This record gives sequence, C-alpha cells and structure tokens, in this order.
Amino acid sequence: MKTSILKLTTAALLLTVGVSVIGLAQRNRLTTSTKAAPTLLSSLPPSDAVAIINVTRVFNEALPKLLAENPAKLTEVTNELAKFKTQTGLDPRSFEQVALGLSYKYPREGVTKVSTVALARGTFNAAGLVAAGRLATNGKYAEQKYQGKTIYIYTLERQLRLLGLWDMKVHDLAVAALDGNTLALGDLEAVRGAIDATRTGKHPNAELLALASRDPNAIVGFGGNVSPQLLENLSLTNDAIARELTAVRQLYGTLGMTSADLEVMLTARTVDTYSAKNLGDTLEGLKQLGGLFINRLTGAKGTLARSALENLKATTTGNELQVRTAVAQSQVAPLLK
Repeated sequence: MKTSILKLTTAALLLTVGVSVIGLAQRNRLTTSTKAAPTLLSSLPPSDAVAIINVTRVFNEALPKLLAENPAKLTEVTNELAKFKTQTGLDPRSFEQVALGLSYKYPREGVTKVSTVALARGTFNAAGLVAAGRLATNGKYAEQKYQGKTIYIYTLERQLRLLGLWDMKVHDLAVAALDGNTLALGDLEAVRGAIDATRTGKHPNAELLALASRDPNAIVGFGGNVSPQLLENLSLTNDAIARELTAVRQLYGTLGMTSADLEVMLTARTVDTYSAKNLGDTLEGLKQLGGLFINRLTGAKGTLARSALENLKATTTGNELQVRTAVAQSQVAPLLK
C-alpha cells in the first residue's frame, strides 16, 4: 500500500497536463472557503499528502452500482473481503472512514520512498480487532509499548487485496488502537507518529486537511504538496511539460458519484497566476492532440476515453488550475474485470 497514494498523486498530476489520464471530476465548483477538517484527518501525523475515503459509500453505493452488470466480479470482491478478514482479523465492511497520510523521503537521487499510515474508524471495537489480528497471523507478531499505547507488529509476508480490489504486498504491519473505534495501521514509524498526533491534539497538516475535506459529499478527497524533488524523480520525458509542472506546489481534488456518473475534480495550485494560465494553455493544447490518440482506442476503453475528453473542463482562477470531467458509470463498469 505504501506506493498507492504516490501513484494516485502522480496520475492526478499527469491528468493536469495530458488527457491520457482519464476519469476525474466533480459536480459543482468548490468555493475557496476553508472548512473544518474531519477528526479522523486531524489525527494524522505530519504528512506530505493526505486522503479521506468514505468507505461506507464505497461498499454501499460505488461497488454495487459499478458492478451491477458484472455479478461475477461482485462475488469475487465479496470473497476477497472475506479472505482479507481471515488473513488479518480486520473486516473492511466495518470501516466507515479511512484517512491516509503519506510522507516522502528521498534516500538517493531519483528515488522516492513513501511512508504510509492509515487511520480506520468504524463500528468495530478496535481492541477486539487487534486481538483478532494476533490470532489471524498464527502468533507471528511482536508488541511494543509507546506513549501508553500497545503497538502490535504483525509479520504477514503475503499478498493482500485491500478492500477486495487493490493488491498490496505486506511484510510487517504495525497496528495500534488509538481509541475504542479507531485503528492506526502502517509501518512502525508512521503508527508512532499517529499516536503522537493524537496525544498532542495538534493538527500539523492543517492546510492539507482543509484541501482534502472541501467537499463533505465526496467519496474520496485528497490534498498533497508537490516538491521540486518529487517532480524531478517522476522523470517526465517531455521537457516542455516538465518545465510547466515545476510551478505546481499543491494538488487537491475529489472523486464523487451521482446517480448515473462518476466524477472527479483536480486542482493544481501554482506559484502565481501566470504559471496557472500557462499550465491551462498547455492542457488545452494537449486536449486537442489527445483526440487524435483516443480515436485509436477501441471497445470500452475508447468509449470511456472519448467521454472523459468530451466532458473535460479546465478553469483558471488566480494561481489555481481546476480540471473537471465526468463519465457514465455504465462506461466504467466494463473495465472492472
């Protein structure tokens, strides 16, 4: 899981400058007012990127709609959820919200390592789930005391399918109960950071939390800082695009759902209004060129790509470039195989 949000951030960044990345939008333009960050996000340790996921809506709304015409896949997801519970002692369906915090490190030139912590809140009893995890790993775990909390470090050494959808390789998973119904999961250092954040009551990611929680109705909201070193490590081959992206300092956005569409909004916050305008011009040029390549795609991929391109809207306000698009859920479903 440690690279998942880096990949998300990278994909979002590339969408800002190229229409080959598909599937982002939002129903309404968000205002620039700052809203209070949810408590779960506020409990994250210092991070370079954060995300909040409404897990209840993922299971109760998104998956049933997207997989309505693919019962075999829906059954597969259900089976994977049961398998995840057996392997870890954690039932993803008992989660209501999951908050993710990522911290980037650059151990050497061209290398980016990501430390990830996930906070899960739900109707479960956190202490009970931790105990179940001890049983699920057949005793392969260690305990550490930290700031009055017990951290359990499970040795899994296996491939898991997170939420029944995304593969992740897990070796050592640290888990601690922050309170009666909140778990911290991740590497040991990140879990310790979550315990520290809970104890101090400080919100080290205040700006990112506000960005990620701008739309309380979103299924997913995220916000992240974009450092020059992170951009450099992406190794973009197009020099012109790379130059435009050096002006980007933050990315934030949402993934939403209406009764018929899947929507996402992505905003790139740049150093000044001039840079935002240039980035918008570049995107517009790539949008025109994108039609030539997308027309070569056939089948469900081609249908989805053309719809995303036709609905793509870019708006520049001050030093921000906002990109929105929407695709029909029926166009996404055939790709979930």
